[in-house]
Amino acid sequence: MDVRLAIKQRLEELDLEQRDLAAAAEVTESYISQLLTGKKLPPESGRTDIYDKIGKFLKLPPGKLAKLADHQRKEVLKRNLEDPPKPLFKEVRKLILRKCVPGKEKQIRVIFEKQPFGELERLVTQKLLDVVKGVAKDELESETWLHSVARLTGRSYEAMRVSILEFLDADAFNVSAEDCAAFLEPLIESWDIELATFGMEIVLNRRLIPGYAKKFEFVETGAAQSEQEPGLTQFLRHPGGSDGATGEEIEFLKGLRFNGKHPTPLYYYRELQNLRDPLHFREDSGDAMRKRRALDGVERQMQLDSRKRALRRWAKNNTNPRKERKF
Repeated sequence: MDVRLAIKQRLEELDLEQRDLAAAAEVTESYISQLLTGKKLPPESGRTDIYDKIGKFLKLPPGKLAKLADHQRKEVLKRNLEDPPKPLFKEVRKLILRKCVPGKEKQIRVIFEKQPFGELERLVTQKLLDVVKGVAKDELESETWLHSVARLTGRSYEAMRVSILEFLDADAFNVSAEDCAAFLEPLIESWDIELATFGMEIVLNRRLIPGYAKKFEFVETGAAQSEQEPGLTQFLRHPGGSDGATGEEIEFLKGLRFNGKHPTPLYYYRELQNLRDPLHFREDSGDAMRKRRALDGVERQMQLDSRKRALRRWAKNNTNPRKERKF
């Protein structure tokens, strides 16, 4: 059973009309009609709230319609997989070039015309779509935002929701001129790209989107460094703990990862000691041995400090703040 048959069957069982379903899902009756006749492919479940609204209205088990929709979409996409990609509509390309920063538009236009729907054009189109689709998905539940965009495009609130549902399924291979008019045109202020690195900057309409400037870099970078472990911070501050540690050794300690665990300062001391131990790295220089002897003294001091803190905690936890009453 596919989505449309499941919905039709439930409408009949509950003696409901398509217009009732459209009102509950906050879309147009025309959209529901096209969905139930198979003229429109069911939207992807992860990008829309329509299945939750319809399922609740029809009293269906949570997630049933979304599962049916995902299965149906996979079957359709399999059948279309071997079809060659079609070039963009002229209106789409014109809009994309018009939104390009003035200093780059001429250069980008030459590339687009030399390689119609080539790698660069597909990259730019898809990234513009990804950014705007992210905004549309985040704001789908905001009536205020939807009404604002609807006024800019001359549509009703329900028609705007339908447009978003269809737009969220668009990609560089099937984006329409209607998608451009409804979303790319009002939401994108400008875009720029660095052809040497493919670093791309997309600026969104500040009137419609808070935090309007967004920059997207499509170059390979290293993993973002997390915040420094508290234990490492304490170790570096401990008197004598990091004395003589080189920048390379400290960077090594900072680069250690523990999958949610938080090591103590003593762990970092021992890790540094292991790093310097000549038995581990076959280093028999006098400097290495002197460093090890110095670190032995630091270890004893850190252990002593740790014991003192434990004793203070124990004493505090076992002290009865109430005084005995005498009678």
